[in-house]
Amino acid sequence: MTVPEHMPGDPNWRETTTTVALTVRITGWLPRVFSIVLAGALVITAVVVAVAPRVWHIVNAHEEVPVVLPEFEALAQRTYVYDRNGKEVAVFELENSQPISYADMPPQVVQAFLVVEDKEFFNHDGVNVRSLIRATLSNFASDAPQQGASTITMQVVKNDFLAGLERDGRYKLLQTHYARMLEKELTKEEILERYLNTVFFGNNAYGIQAAAETYFGKTAAELTFIESTFLAGLVRSPSGFDPINEPERSRARWFQVLERLVAEEYLTPVEAETLKETFALPSRVKTIPTRSSERSYFTEALRDYLLNKTTILGSTYQDRYNRLFRGGLRIHTTIDSNLQLLAENAHDVLPQTAGRFENAIVSLDATSGAIRAMVGGSGFVPNEREVNMALAPRQTGSSIKFLILAAAVQAGAQAGDIIDGVRGCRFDNPGGDEPYFQISGGVAGSVTNLAQQTWSSVNCAFARLSQIVGLNRMVDTVYRAAKSPYLYAGQPESERAAINPFLSFATGANELSALDMASGVQTVANEGVHHEPYYVEFITDPKGKRTYTHFSPGTVVFDREASLETIDILKGVIRSGTGRRYPLSNDRAAFGKTGTQQDNTNAWFVGGTRQLATAVWVGDPDAYTPMVDIPEFRAEGVNKVQGGLFPKQIWSAFMDPAHTSEPLLDWDRPQPPQRTNARLVLPGNECAGRIVGYEPGEPIKVEIDPEAPATTLAPGVPEVPPETAPGRPIVQPVDVGTTIAPDNLDPNAPLPTVEFGVTVGQCASDGTLIIEDDGTLIPDD
Repeated sequence: MTVPEHMPGDPNWRETTTTVALTVRITGWLPRVFSIVLAGALVITAVVVAVAPRVWHIVNAHEEVPVVLPEFEALAQRTYVYDRNGKEVAVFELENSQPISYADMPPQVVQAFLVVEDKEFFNHDGVNVRSLIRATLSNFASDAPQQGASTITMQVVKNDFLAGLERDGRYKLLQTHYARMLEKELTKEEILERYLNTVFFGNNAYGIQAAAETYFGKTAAELTFIESTFLAGLVRSPSGFDPINEPERSRARWFQVLERLVAEEYLTPVEAETLKETFALPSRVKTIPTRSSERSYFTEALRDYLLNKTTILGSTYQDRYNRLFRGGLRIHTTIDSNLQLLAENAHDVLPQTAGRFENAIVSLDATSGAIRAMVGGSGFVPNEREVNMALAPRQTGSSIKFLILAAAVQAGAQAGDIIDGVRGCRFDNPGGDEPYFQISGGVAGSVTNLAQQTWSSVNCAFARLSQIVGLNRMVDTVYRAAKSPYLYAGQPESERAAINPFLSFATGANELSALDMASGVQTVANEGVHHEPYYVEFITDPKGKRTYTHFSPGTVVFDREASLETIDILKGVIRSGTGRRYPLSNDRAAFGKTGTQQDNTNAWFVGGTRQLATAVWVGDPDAYTPMVDIPEFRAEGVNKVQGGLFPKQIWSAFMDPAHTSEPLLDWDRPQPPQRTNARLVLPGNECAGRIVGYEPGEPIKVEIDPEAPATTLAPGVPEVPPETAPGRPIVQPVDVGTTIAPDNLDPNAPLPTVEFGVTVGQCASDGTLIIEDDGTLIPDD
């Protein structure tokens, strides 16, 4: 048995025991310390070996290529759209980014972000080591991160220079190095301005101005200090703390921010507890009440126009896209919000049919072509109702006759010229599916003057007139009179079906949109000078510099006198013709033309005043559905929808209030006819002859042109009672010429006519006027 050197009673026992214990403890602890130090050394060595080359590269960069901070990318900015009176009507953006200058940032916003994110911002040089250590210790002591380790300067570096880089050791070194460099190049205010304009707040909001709008429906200048601290609290994790989609996590983060404010003595504990109960977290994305964020038919058409139909924003699609959605432009458009509201009200004149039938309205400034109102249907609804019927081509019915009339007058026709409009007309159709084209519907018609045929909208008269003018020349006229980015000669078929020289041209076989028709009306209303419809008056960049201004010298399509004659005839449509219902107030001077497609599938009224050129279409947006016996329409007393009914009613419901403050203007009267009235003839379909005598025989009946003067005989032929003749007439053929050549597009090429005193009728096989066996002339009436 081993006896200890000192027993418990010995006064040296405790000291000896302690010494021995300490010796044992040291002996056991030293190997562990040595192991830990050795392992740490190995880790540090490994890190140094891995990182040293990169650190050496950075530190000694001046010996190779100097480390230079990249330039800040230009901040994405939303584009604002205004109406003609400066009212905001739309916003185009990808990122909701609304940069503002540091001078415009209210003090309470700046202070809020400093206290929550980086209270020593104005004291450090970009990297705050003390803050880093404090944040690390605080976060270890808490169940959830309380403080961030990065300074505001480091966050700017992260957002602007290091996006996309792998978060490795080199990343943090670069962030630290760049932050210190940035502090040397920019002032604190400039860094803070960049930060507050680029930091992401969630829900597509970039920067404090966008965040203020998104979460509180106000501008940054209107934010309170408490609201600003709430927004500052989102920066750490915009998605995780999203108050709209993650309300509980957002509330927990908000409580952390309140605790921070108490710790920094911005709030008392009582005030913080009160705010926990009373501060309402945002629950939905908001907009500033005075700001329009709703898409409309006009704004969607504007967007498509700027991206796809013009180069005013750039030569390439990508250039245009970037400028429109990120360029911070101020686009001042032609739309008049007051007129737009009137047009939307007029649209509602059409009884609702659960979406089966719709109407579209386009109104242009008659002197410039500026689009003042555009209604594409019953309100634009994304992903549900987006097709803009104001731009959708549809068959025009008889409304196209106003351009046939204008082309005929340009080529020399007069209001008093006679033309055959008897229903049942038939025309050869070589090369067609059928050997001939025949019209058996519409107004019965007669042989009468051009003005009356227009007022009554006689199909046979205008089918004949369109061929007298020349179908190819008519196609050319439409392209020139209604030219726009949506309709032009040589347009690719992949973009839009071409206008064709159909025999059914006058009855609406070609498809045109309400914008096309309004564009044609503008040309006539503007006394023959065409201006293409346009959306934009001018554009400025974010600094207010004007980058685009609309200018159009106009194109003369019709002579002024021809336009005045056309207008004078078309006034009769409203005064006493098919468009006589729903007249404008104060007997305002206006002209127009009705149009009803076969089977009542499309109905139109198009017309204008000195101020506005307006087109209205009514129909089924999805098909060519007959608008006959529709219960909702029948309840309004309309069994068959025609151009002179709902379309004209809608047209007047818009045009009347649209002119409330406009002066009563009229066009000049056209000059008196420059020649005596004549008979318009379609060569090949109609033949002409003059009676030069009679063969002996029993008196027979003679049918002559009822519109011709009383004396219709050749010089030297004795006059006889108009209903009888002494015998079979001897008729001398009168040459009426040939139809205009297909390649002759000269708008002034004269029309084939014959003077009064010549009988016009059906043609025999040899091209002469038919005379029945009993001697009766067969006129074409």
